[in-house]
Amino acid sequence: MGRGGSILDHETPEKLEKWKNFDKTGRKEDAMRELEREFDFFEQEVGLLDTVGPKAREIIGQDCNMVSACVSRPYPLVVDRAKGSIIKDIDGKEYIDFVAGIAVMNAGYSNPEVKAAISAQLEKMVHCGYGDFFAEPPLKLAKKLRELSSYSKVFYCNSGAESVEAAMKLALWKTKRQNFIAFYNAFHGRTLGALSLTCSKVRQKEHFPTIRTVHTEYAYCYRCPMKLEYPSCGIECAKQIENLIFRRELSPEDTAAVFIEPIQGEGGYIVPPPEFHKEVRKICTDNDVLLAADEVQTGCFRTGPFLAMENFEVRADITCLAKALGAGLPIGAMLADSDLMDWPPGVHSNTFGGNLLSSASALASLEFLEKENTENHVREMGSHVRQRLRELQENFPCIGDVRGLGLMIGAEIVKSDKSIDPVRRDRIIREAFKDGVLLLPCGDSVIRFSPPLVMTDEEADLGLDKFEKSLRRAAR
Repeated sequence: MGRGGSILDHETPEKLEKWKNFDKTGRKEDAMRELEREFDFFEQEVGLLDTVGPKAREIIGQDCNMVSACVSRPYPLVVDRAKGSIIKDIDGKEYIDFVAGIAVMNAGYSNPEVKAAISAQLEKMVHCGYGDFFAEPPLKLAKKLRELSSYSKVFYCNSGAESVEAAMKLALWKTKRQNFIAFYNAFHGRTLGALSLTCSKVRQKEHFPTIRTVHTEYAYCYRCPMKLEYPSCGIECAKQIENLIFRRELSPEDTAAVFIEPIQGEGGYIVPPPEFHKEVRKICTDNDVLLAADEVQTGCFRTGPFLAMENFEVRADITCLAKALGAGLPIGAMLADSDLMDWPPGVHSNTFGGNLLSSASALASLEFLEKENTENHVREMGSHVRQRLRELQENFPCIGDVRGLGLMIGAEIVKSDKSIDPVRRDRIIREAFKDGVLLLPCGDSVIRFSPPLVMTDEEADLGLDKFEKSLRRAAR
């Protein structure tokens, strides 16, 4: 199919149908260039537009003319409603969801208990300015977070990036040191402080100033950056912090904290070996450096236990939560013990942290997940999904690696020489969309599986059956 036009400058289904024959000469190219860059995919794979209805095409056209092009959409899904693990688009087509709103909807869409809690709070009031006043819903949530995590103090904010920013500020304030250590492939957010820790894609960082952060290797055993083999490597990647960074780049006395994801999320759903986090914890303890765990994507039972660090028997000094915490409403939390989080009033605050509606939603979601014995379900379902993917791996050499904990699972797509194959990865995701399965990419060449934690065995198997068909079509 040619590239004679774009869906981006048309607002009606009729105009969308004509886009293929549109002459670029008349387009305001400068104004459209950024939109085209993000949606270049649609121009290459026009067939995707044929899989959605007229209402979806109309909304897409209008959206692309009004919303900043810095957001990224891999396929033309226009959502309308959802329940459990099933999403219905604006034209009525149903999709099996392996995305969960980017690991947000752990308790499932339209969860009755969450909806009831939101409705009850909505009848009272939505916002109070919790940074200036007191209220019961955020306090109830704090008690539940203390019960589930064992941290004695909580600071509320609005998102994952904000929780990371709060953790950075607490570490700087407490240690009076001004530098950080983080990891290659890490993603901690796009605000300027969190962006200093992020080391995922260069386009996220170029042109922006950063706080000094030294990056080091994460335990990516499938593609060891140090060309070593586990377990004979002795977890050398972790030891680089002490053996290299502390000797040549950044002394412990100048290091406020090491920021780490229990499982790297946007970097490729990379699961380190069990010893990795223990070694990093030991290095931090021995050198009097704080350890901050970014559990924004891994927390709230996503990997089985409430916090993913529990899988590694490691406790960070600071933990960041968001995403699934609010069950779809925006809320973030930074957790630490009282001897660390002892900063005085006014050092850090915000307007919407501890929002009443979000607090009620978060508490109801956590209580639901706890009551439903989610940890065991997630372990069992995760094991089943990984087993199904490994069976597919035997028949599809393009699946180079299957990894994950709980329902945070990645399948790395490779070429015949085991090098990354992002082109085929993206093609598989698009084919799955056509067949009614929602997936997202991560890392250089990985497909992530992070469904709502309430997904049933039947839904998972049906989705994986469809995924197999997508693999076959993408292999042609």
